[in-house]
Amino acid sequence: MKSERQRRVVLLIESNTTGTGRLFVRAARRIGYHPVLITARPEKYAYLSQRGAPEVVLVSRPAEDEIEAAVRRRFRDGSQIAGITSSSEYFVATAAALAAHFGLPGPDAASVRAARDKSHQREVLAAAGLPTPEFRAVESVADAVEAAGEIGCPVVVKPIDGSGSMGVRVCATAAETRRHAASLLERNPEGRRMRVLVESLVEGSEVSVEVFSGRVVGITTKHLGTPPYFVEVGHDYPARISSDTARALTEIVLRASALLGLQWGPLHWELRIHRGSVYPIEVNPRLAGGFIPELVRRAQGIDLIRQTLRLVVGQLPRLTGRRRRFASIRFLIAPEPGRLRAVEGLTDARRLEGVVDVAMYRSPGDVLNISGDYHDRIGHVMTCADESGIASSSAERARDTVRIRVERSHDEVVTPRDAERWGTASEDVA
Repeated sequence: MKSERQRRVVLLIESNTTGTGRLFVRAARRIGYHPVLITARPEKYAYLSQRGAPEVVLVSRPAEDEIEAAVRRRFRDGSQIAGITSSSEYFVATAAALAAHFGLPGPDAASVRAARDKSHQREVLAAAGLPTPEFRAVESVADAVEAAGEIGCPVVVKPIDGSGSMGVRVCATAAETRRHAASLLERNPEGRRMRVLVESLVEGSEVSVEVFSGRVVGITTKHLGTPPYFVEVGHDYPARISSDTARALTEIVLRASALLGLQWGPLHWELRIHRGSVYPIEVNPRLAGGFIPELVRRAQGIDLIRQTLRLVVGQLPRLTGRRRRFASIRFLIAPEPGRLRAVEGLTDARRLEGVVDVAMYRSPGDVLNISGDYHDRIGHVMTCADESGIASSSAERARDTVRIRVERSHDEVVTPRDAERWGTASEDVA
């Protein structure tokens, strides 16, 4: 049997295309492991062309059997492998199943797979008496319209297993419900059974709760863009909320996590607070996107990416904060679709007090499409301060300092309606 010293490989099953995808590679190296990315589409990952890129193992398709065969060809009996995980929500269940096959730590694959179905989340929580929106899971446009009529507009219509606000939209009328449900149900290139969720709109402020193996790490205030979409345009961590609200959020997410069988590793819960009641909206069985782990690291000194990898390789995570600060992020959004002509004010933004990071994801000459999801974010500014109000106001000031110049070009622009025809596993959340 191989010694622990010889188990030095961490397999990453696909990845986020930006953000935490690259950070997982860096963190694996920092704790002494050799990262290997398993992917069917290496061209998706810009970080593979950068210094410090991981080893890549190609597969013909990112299916469990194909990945296992490729891994066994590369690593034979698997004795070199210390852990298997994924930063991509679309592959967390696959990674969990493979970890079990190789006798490695991981969450229960069946529970993770079930939880990726948002209607399953609704059914389990509603059956336990937890507050939940009224909902219907449907397979046809006619059923979606009927569900909207029964629930009462406005309703939220979204994919059963989406991520990053992709395909999520408020529909104010039956006609809007019909159009949006049709756009979601049409994107079925492999002939798979498709379903969408139609549910009542819960008004109120939105927060997320970051959970790690049954322990609440912290609560994040979320800022959303213009309806009818749910683009997350900023986060503040930790949230400025009352102790009673924090207690209610903690109690409900821990109970809900147990009900769903999700008590190993990181979870990202999204909730709304409506008239004093806490409504779980959904749980993602992974670390948060939107650079929330980086906010946690800067505010509390807890590196959730590193701690996830420690757990994956069988080590105890370290979740005790070393400081009490506040961190905020505001995303840069194109003012309109078109070709990015210039970005001005980046240097000025970096010089502002409290700013710790300014980044652009797109370059001049790129075509910018307005999709109504996380793809609309083309950069960010991040701040850190000793007071919450200072961190958030500094982030907004830095965001407003950056000027994005876009040249309209109608023949190159994809409209939000066209952009709804995306493939669920083709991209991922930063």
